[in-house]
This record gives sequence, structure tokens and C-alpha cells, in this order.
Amino acid sequence: MIGVGEIEAAAELIAGHVVRTPTVPSPGLSDLLGVPVTVKLEMLQRTGSFKARGATAKLLGLGEAERAAGVVAVSGGNHAIAVAVMAAALDVKATVVMPRSAPARAVEIAESAGAAVRLADTVDAAFALMERLQGEGMTVVHPFDDPDVIAGQGTVGLELAEDAGELTDVLVSIGGGGLISGVAAALRARRPGVRVWGVETEGAETMSAALAAQGPVPVALSSIVSTLSPPAVSQLTYEHVSALVNEVLVVSDAEAVQGVLDLAEHAKAWTEPAAGCLLPAARRVLDRVGDGARLGLVLCGANAAPATVTAQAAHFGLH
Repeated sequence: MIGVGEIEAAAELIAGHVVRTPTVPSPGLSDLLGVPVTVKLEMLQRTGSFKARGATAKLLGLGEAERAAGVVAVSGGNHAIAVAVMAAALDVKATVVMPRSAPARAVEIAESAGAAVRLADTVDAAFALMERLQGEGMTVVHPFDDPDVIAGQGTVGLELAEDAGELTDVLVSIGGGGLISGVAAALRARRPGVRVWGVETEGAETMSAALAAQGPVPVALSSIVSTLSPPAVSQLTYEHVSALVNEVLVVSDAEAVQGVLDLAEHAKAWTEPAAGCLLPAARRVLDRVGDGARLGLVLCGANAAPATVTAQAAHFGLH
């Protein structure tokens, strides 16, 4: 289990390389939900998502031989962008493997940052190619199954604990579970009374499936939210979530896209469906915990093109 000491060390390590993103009250969301809401604006992070934190923590910990051999990462979008951009900033050669379903914009950004981009037909094939390149000598910068990466992502929780007012409940999106593992570890140490809730989308319920099976299991992916769609969580993230997180909630793709529109209108914040899913989940949390709640939402990223979200909204008949 990752402890707060490792997260504090990661915070010191990456401090000169990433942004301490704003943690601010949201009057618009407070009015919408009827309780005080604080937002952690990770979409203002370098590379447009929290992923820069874990990638930087991992890259700064490499030895000389590892730096020379280069790194490889697999990603549906945000992790690829983070590894590509931060590796370039730290003068490390990077290859990123992405499924063909990844957003075209994410591929373009990774390539323009100087990374070698390899496309695979499926998410499973992308992970297999990453493992092959690892066998050829590259160091894997895993999107979530790595203690250094989780400690880096946990700095989000450390900042939230230090910068937010009183909170009763914090909501965090789950893909592979690296962000919520680190955030929950930080909050359990710094604000032990706060409840932590995970959020997934239907068709990307990898953590929910792991909790039901008491360990990671592969899941058939069908969610449009590619950034929340690993083939399975890891044993490491499963153990953190099962020990530290109150519950994992599942919302539909349509609700996640509506959440993007609502966050834009009410919070004045542009996000992606991986963050939009928090808003419908927040309503369910309020149904569970009742009056007196003070919510914290980790708005994890914003690497969705407006045209893409507009098309998704039209597909679901949203306005």
C-alpha cells in the first residue's frame, strides 16, 4: 500500500515540473446540487490532465541506463500525452502505444511532442505490444500499475487536503484506479473522516468487477469514454480501492456526456466525459448521505475536443 510519506516525497520530486492546480469553491455547482461543492481543477495541469503527475514521478526516478533505453507507455489518450510531453521535457526517449480507438487529437499531441506513436487494433493488443517492447529493454511507464505513478497521482489528494475547506465526500473517476488509489491514500492520512467515492461508466466497469470478484478480472469494454477503459484494473489498485474507498458508482455514457455540458454551464469548466461522470454520481452520493454534505470533485482532465463532445451529445439526444 502506498503511504502518505511516499506521496509527500513524490510531491517534492515533481514540484518544479507540474502545476499545483487550483482548488476552489464552485458557486454554480453548489447552486445546482444544493450543497457546498469544491472542485480540484486538474484539467489545468500540464498536458490537460492529472496524468502528468504520475508520469513525471516515474520519469524522474529512472536510472541512467533506463533513460538511455527509453520508456514505453500504453494509453487511450491522457497518459500517452503526459508521457510524451513530460519525457520530452526531461530529455527521455518515449514510445507510446495507443489503440486505434484513441482520440485523433491525443495521437497528434503525442506525436508532436516527439514520442514514437504505435497504434494497435484493440486495447488488449496495445497492452501486448507494450509488454513486447518492455521485453526489448524499454522501461514501462504504466498508467496505473506502478507505486511511483500512484504516489505521483496521490499528490492531487495531498493538495486537495491542504487547500480545500471542510469536506465530507470526495468523488474521483476510475479508469485503471491509479488516481483514486493515490488520492484515497492521501485523504485517509490527512482527512481520515472524509468518504471517498469512485465513479466508472457502464461498459468500463473494471473496478466494480474486481470488487465483485475479489480481484482483478478482464472486462468487455463498450464505453465511449476511452480514458476510463483499461482491460482490467491491477492487483495494486484493487487493493487500495477495496481498502480505502467507500463505494464505486457506475453511470451511463449519456450521463457522463451530460455531465460535461453541465460542468461547462454551471462550473464554467471545460472537461471530458471522464470528469463529467462525477456530476451524476454526485447526485447519487447526496441521495445516500443526505443533508450536511460538502462535496469535493476531482475534475481529472479536459482532453476532449468540443466537436467530439458535441457529436456525442447529439448521439444521445442531449442539449
